[in-house]
Amino acid sequence: MNAMEVKLLQRLAEIYPTIGAASTEIINLQSILNLPKGTEHFITDIHGEYEAFSHVLRNGSGSVRKKIDDVFGHTLSQADKKSLATLIYYPRQKMSLIKKEETNIRDWYKITLYRLIEVCKCVASKYTRSKVRKALPEEFAYVIEELITEKAEVTDKGAYYEAIINTIIEIGCAEKFIESLCSLIKRLVVDRLHILGDIYDRGPAPQSIMDRLMQYHSLDIQWGNHDIVWMGAAAGQPACIATVIRNCARYGNLDILEDGYGINMLPLATLAIDTYKGDPCESFYIHGKKANSYSENRVNVKMHKAITIIQFKLEGQLIMRRPEFHMENRLLLDKVDYERGVITLDGKEYELNDTNFPTIDPADPYALTEEEADVMERLTSAFLNCSRLQTHMQFLLKRGNLYKVYNGNLMYHGCVPMNKDGSFKKVNVYGQEYSGRVLYDVLESYVRKAFVALDAEEKRKGQDIMWFIWSSPDSPLFGKEKMATYERYFIKDKETHVEIKNPYYDLINDEKVLDRILQEFGLYKDNSHIINGHMPVRLTKGESPVRCGGKLLIIDGGFCKAYQKQTGIAGYTLIYNSYGMTLVAHDPFSSTEEAIEKELDIHSDRIMVQKTERRLLVGDTDSGLEMKERIRELEELLKAYRNGTIKEKVN
Repeated sequence: MNAMEVKLLQRLAEIYPTIGAASTEIINLQSILNLPKGTEHFITDIHGEYEAFSHVLRNGSGSVRKKIDDVFGHTLSQADKKSLATLIYYPRQKMSLIKKEETNIRDWYKITLYRLIEVCKCVASKYTRSKVRKALPEEFAYVIEELITEKAEVTDKGAYYEAIINTIIEIGCAEKFIESLCSLIKRLVVDRLHILGDIYDRGPAPQSIMDRLMQYHSLDIQWGNHDIVWMGAAAGQPACIATVIRNCARYGNLDILEDGYGINMLPLATLAIDTYKGDPCESFYIHGKKANSYSENRVNVKMHKAITIIQFKLEGQLIMRRPEFHMENRLLLDKVDYERGVITLDGKEYELNDTNFPTIDPADPYALTEEEADVMERLTSAFLNCSRLQTHMQFLLKRGNLYKVYNGNLMYHGCVPMNKDGSFKKVNVYGQEYSGRVLYDVLESYVRKAFVALDAEEKRKGQDIMWFIWSSPDSPLFGKEKMATYERYFIKDKETHVEIKNPYYDLINDEKVLDRILQEFGLYKDNSHIINGHMPVRLTKGESPVRCGGKLLIIDGGFCKAYQKQTGIAGYTLIYNSYGMTLVAHDPFSSTEEAIEKELDIHSDRIMVQKTERRLLVGDTDSGLEMKERIRELEELLKAYRNGTIKEKVN
């Protein structure tokens, strides 16, 4: 044993100072290795749809209902199972309805408590008692532990448990206790949550989703392009700020900024009303919810136009400041003949459907007016000083990455930039070329620099790279030839609206290409998978979320209501438990109230992607590998104690 090995064992001995302590930990770790693997839940492209997301989170994409089936089999009717499941999802609301209908509420409490305790025992059975104890609701932790733990020393177990339950009811704690049991079931039924990006934009409540995620017990996030642009805005990048506001305006969600984050939109509203007075702004109609009044809607479309023009100017300034981004083809404001109302693209002239540009100087089209500059200065300050927004973005930074490798699965939001021949595309990032996994790592390092770098230039590079990741054809999170935002607003000819995708999107049907990607990220096993967000699966057009025999799983099926007409469903989620992988397709979600009243579950179809030959254990996971390594180290420590190399520390 060399000096370095001895030093490492001495460090380990500080944690386990005796033979007994080291031996106990080996036994503990070895027992954990033989427990069933925890359930992983994969969700992507939520796009602000908080109610639908909350429901999927509550039911674990059918995992809660499956546990109810496992426990009660044919001993409960389907109606009773549905009622119990809805109670677990929404205990407080469901109990309010039940109390109006139930004639003997005491009996209902007793029956329900017994049923919930049985479900609790089932979901807790795959964890150590220590882990379950940490998950217990503090208020009733001791009592719940008594009820879900087998007590060999108690001869009349039935009487023992009944006495506890009767006491809970007698002292008026039944409803609180039921809530606690329901929370525990939801907490234990899913061991880890994976969010594969696009929490933000389109839907009405991304801030509520972020609040919910911050309370979740175990999760990771792979950033989506819409998340990155919000992170850029929070870091103070002007083009990202304008983009975020435009997206909110386009979908009628300015209240996310005003009410959700307390960002004052009055300066922009004032500019818009003064600048576009009398302009119907027809190209800037609201795609999502409309305002409550005609006059408010008129203001909103003007704000939409005002911030859109500001965005194009700021993007142009950024492209000219960063020639290394190679996005000169998106400099469009200088391609317009403002007198004739036409634009020249690739040598072809197109008529504009809006020719009112009072803030654009044809001689210097990318310059902000004094009023626009003042509005952006105030908005930038508001974004930088919004504590709730900064808290949410710091959470994304802490829990997020551009990709993640976990338990044999590679997770990312968009695409791996590729050439047509299936090779990884080389992308220039500030003068250096990168491809494959290294490209992701370099881009992520710059994202983090935007928030933590001390050097001002490195910090600014990080801020600007987030706009690059949002919109560059070389970005892993965008992956299209262009973002045709300008063309969709101002040019009727739809041939200009086409956004040609990176070759990745055609190559993913080739298993050899998928193997190359997996190996690039360090996965060589045949049972490894790529789990991909960002691409809505259009069931109506016969598209499948499963490619190459399950090697690639695309789980964006249209959470966002704006996509559901195209996809035909309301999103895919993925469950990976000790028995294998299951894709769950969801029906559109109407409302929480209807889900409770009609006892609806929104999973409509389940596709078994992979069934394991034997039940997977903790020992088969990444955590299991770490535990096995720790066991090996502890065994070396035991040898060192016993041969006298290291002395036990006895008080």
